[in-house]
Amino acid sequence: MIFKKINWGNLDYRTSTFIILYHLIVFIGLPIYLYYRIPSLGLVITTIVLFFATGISITAGYHRLYAHRAYKANKLFQIFLLIFGTMTMQSSVVYWSHKHRLHHRFVDQEGDPHNINEGFWHAHVGWLLKKQIPIDKKIIPDLIENKLTSFQHKYYHLLTFSLNITVFLFLGFIFKDYWGAFVIGWWTRVFFLNNATWFINSLAHTWGAKTYSREQTAVNNAIVALLTFGEGYHNYHHVFASDYRNGIRWYQFDPTKWLIWFSNKLGMTKGLKKVDKYVSKNKIIMEDKYIFLKALKESTYEKKHALEKKVVDMSEQLSAKINGIKKTLQESQELRKNKAKKSTLKPLNTKIRNLQSKLKTDWKAWRRLEKEISRHAVLQHHH
Repeated sequence: MIFKKINWGNLDYRTSTFIILYHLIVFIGLPIYLYYRIPSLGLVITTIVLFFATGISITAGYHRLYAHRAYKANKLFQIFLLIFGTMTMQSSVVYWSHKHRLHHRFVDQEGDPHNINEGFWHAHVGWLLKKQIPIDKKIIPDLIENKLTSFQHKYYHLLTFSLNITVFLFLGFIFKDYWGAFVIGWWTRVFFLNNATWFINSLAHTWGAKTYSREQTAVNNAIVALLTFGEGYHNYHHVFASDYRNGIRWYQFDPTKWLIWFSNKLGMTKGLKKVDKYVSKNKIIMEDKYIFLKALKESTYEKKHALEKKVVDMSEQLSAKINGIKKTLQESQELRKNKAKKSTLKPLNTKIRNLQSKLKTDWKAWRRLEKEISRHAVLQHHH
């Protein structure tokens, strides 16, 4: 039984009571409300808009801006993120970022606040019910010095209840439905958003692909990305945490990335940190190489040694081409900075195109090699 595993003496009774109470409000209050009436379309749409605004304020604000400093934002943009982020009832930026930076520093080890190795329940919500270690100011000095985040932290409880009560009363007045505004507009919104956020700590460390690193439990999970405004590409994030993007492919759902990028075009954000695509490609090759060789080592295929040599040779060739492209691109950028003539840049541009074309061909060959190995050995899914 789950309750037998709980250390009752280590419970934070205020947080535990709060989380249990609002879950009960939803589990009991919502069915009763829906039994007696149907919420207006206006209330449902407004709740969805609030869900999006508050959720993306956690991902773009609490997470990528404050916890990882993946970009910089002006005061107006910060105030927007802080107002709606406060409405999520996920605690202050200072508290949230402190725990998140500890998670990245000690991921999957002792010291990780929501270490998945202590169980899915612990990683999802159990860690929040326990007494927390005090905030170490040395971990979040930038947020202590930031007047906006320090103000939010100081008055957090007053702010979160004041904002939510104000919105609840406003929605109740507008839609003539205070009970619906209370149950749906406030607590159902908080319930779904918080559980979606917690899935990043639990589900995104349990089920998915490990494309960039197999050393950590973090995985890429497109379903979690849909629920959390792009945060589900967690394996990539744990390898390249300072990148303002989580979904780096054009087809990956990451509205947080789109918001930050669009705000940059409006001049509200700047200094967007972005990992070079060739760096991430090199990381994939190294992970592939490790997986291929491990699978072949455990295989009984009689010609596995020839495949092992092929893996080593091809991985080295791919890395060499990638490094060649990076070096040539750097040369080209330097020449552009120095305002070199087009006639000087033309040979470099031709060289870059040729290298990129060869890399594309070699990459296809690398994927064909993966299929060949999979016919003779058991490959663990990672893409």
